[in-house]
Amino acid sequence: MIKGIISIADEKMNKTIAVLKHEFESMKAGRANPKMLDRVQVECYGSFVPLSQLANISAPEPRVLLIQPWDKSSMKDIEKAILKSDLGLNPSNDGSAIRLIIAELTEETRKALLKTVKKAGEDAKVAIRSIRRDANDKIKALKKNNEVTEDEVKKSEDTIQKETDKFIKEVDKMIDTKEKQIMVV
Repeated sequence: MIKGIISIADEKMNKTIAVLKHEFESMKAGRANPKMLDRVQVECYGSFVPLSQLANISAPEPRVLLIQPWDKSSMKDIEKAILKSDLGLNPSNDGSAIRLIIAELTEETRKALLKTVKKAGEDAKVAIRSIRRDANDKIKALKKNNEVTEDEVKKSEDTIQKETDKFIKEVDKMIDTKEKQIMVV
């Protein structure tokens, strides 16, 4: 029973890390990264479709994203979606592909991006700690109902704390890595 609670907490903490990783990958850090466009939804064929399902996206150069739509008739819709997105990129359409030039980050933009990275990291840490608290509460409820011993409670709380510390360290490492990416000029 306790093992189930611990494994569920571990699974939730892993999902939190995965969400943070995805969020960091889609941030603009001065280099072209096809994952930056993961959140772009294109209004096409009567519904919203992820850009990655409409085109091949590559980074042929460090500061250039190349979007090659499979259906050339969707190019205008793709351009419109990129302009509407919060990425601040201007698409350049040559008739067969769309190029996005990733501008050099200014000092001001870097600082704003660092704040966003730190906030996202802090949010992930809060989520991990909340998962720990929920798991500990469930274990204490088992103790209250005399389903487990005091020693089992103590041992499981230690296990959950070690997992929490491991995931918090991983978040810190991810934040450091992203900060270094952003600060590279």
